[in-house]
Amino acid sequence: MQKTSTELKRVALNGPTMGTRWSALLHLPPWFNAAELQRALAQAVAQVDAQMSTWKPDSDLTRFNNADKGVWVDLPDDLLLVLEASIAIGRASDGAFEIGVGDAIGAWGFGHQSADPKSIERARLASRRPAYDCLEIDRKAGRARKHASISLDLNGIAKGYGVDRLAGAARAFGLDAGLFAIDGELRALGAQPDGRAWSIAVERPDYNRRAPHSMIELVDAAVATSGDYRHWVEIDGKRLSHTIDPRKGMPLVQSPASVTVIAKDCMSADAWATAMMVLGEEGGMLLAKSLGLSVLFLYRDSDHRAGCGVFEC
Repeated sequence: MQKTSTELKRVALNGPTMGTRWSALLHLPPWFNAAELQRALAQAVAQVDAQMSTWKPDSDLTRFNNADKGVWVDLPDDLLLVLEASIAIGRASDGAFEIGVGDAIGAWGFGHQSADPKSIERARLASRRPAYDCLEIDRKAGRARKHASISLDLNGIAKGYGVDRLAGAARAFGLDAGLFAIDGELRALGAQPDGRAWSIAVERPDYNRRAPHSMIELVDAAVATSGDYRHWVEIDGKRLSHTIDPRKGMPLVQSPASVTVIAKDCMSADAWATAMMVLGEEGGMLLAKSLGLSVLFLYRDSDHRAGCGVFEC
């Protein structure tokens, strides 16, 4: 958009999605129809939610979860793309990122039902094949099938993909700059009108208050944070993270307080942030170095003060 920064008006758009809110920060010329853009952005994330929600009984993901193994199921291309990415990141992380833990997520009360001891025990004892080993995707034919009984949950990647869809919707309007977000997942298109990068706060992993830990700057990149301090269950006075350890079918017992990942797209940043929570700092940093990922690990000492370990590619 060939306009000087003085000709542009700062516009903030937002709306509900996926149990939280999406947002978009843009600089638009006075003649731009922001209401039309608002509708397009809302429609983009609503489509992701309609396809990938585990809360909606009529979502495409729910339909696929309910299908018998071995049966091909016609699915929209967006969902197939996210399933392909999930399989690839699951394999690259040696199973640290795993979408086939829907039963454990539900059992521990992170879905639409309360925690259930019997379901927890079944999830803990279940024999598991990773999604990358038992899902078959046929993008050309628009279909997928399962070769084992598996309950898929895309909460560790769908919001990131939703952010990418927000950015894509803005691009369809001819916009080449903006900041788009759903929760702790953000994507920056271009830079601000004056050429500065978009400034993003990394939240301090504090259970009781919201405060920044540090700032990062983004230009044409995405960032996602996964942590243990916003969604948890409390068992016998101990807080357990909503991130499921796919090796055990139960919440992580020992993990970083949070992990922030920078990547080219938000879908990848979202999934890798979850994977790094499971891997932990030592294993995560080794893998991040081999893959060229920028990762910030935050952890707590015995006095619950935040420290960090950083790898930047």
